[in-house]
Amino acid sequence: RYISVTGVQTCALPIFAELAALPRLLLVCGHYEGVDERVRLGSIDREVSIGDFVLSGGEVAAVVVIDAVVRLLPGALGSPESALDESHASGLLEYPHFTRPAEFEGVAAPNVLRSGHHAEVESWRRAQAIERTRERRPDLYARWWIQDRITRAEAPPPRRARRRLPPSPPRG
Repeated sequence: RYISVTGVQTCALPIFAELAALPRLLLVCGHYEGVDERVRLGSIDREVSIGDFVLSGGEVAAVVVIDAVVRLLPGALGSPESALDESHASGLLEYPHFTRPAEFEGVAAPNVLRSGHHAEVESWRRAQAIERTRERRPDLYARWWIQDRITRAEAPPPRRARRRLPPSPPRG
């Protein structure tokens, strides 16, 4: 398979999972103006995009695709469960992380994380992931909420998108 990183299909976890399942993968990277159209039409099996922005060359986009695909391959992460607990795997952003020491620059890690109660820690992590997604990525939260992955009692409905007005022109 030949894949170009200048496509109309924006990459997300399901696409990376499809690519990881392939027996092999060859990425074609254009530079400045892209790949010759004849090559694109005759040799490219699939085109994907890493986002709505322009780079000088496809090499950086290819590295993004490679990294996202490789981490889904068996044995790439220390534990097969590692990828299941990350942002986007469940449709939510990941919960906040805290390391040692228990207090850093006057801010303590939440007590529940030091409690040793695994069920309470998991409950805290899920609640944090829900709230973090709701605050930072309302688009993901709305999709997750609508897909009925949760009971309605567990999380509030998505916030209505506020229409943002363009800035007023300077007076003068």
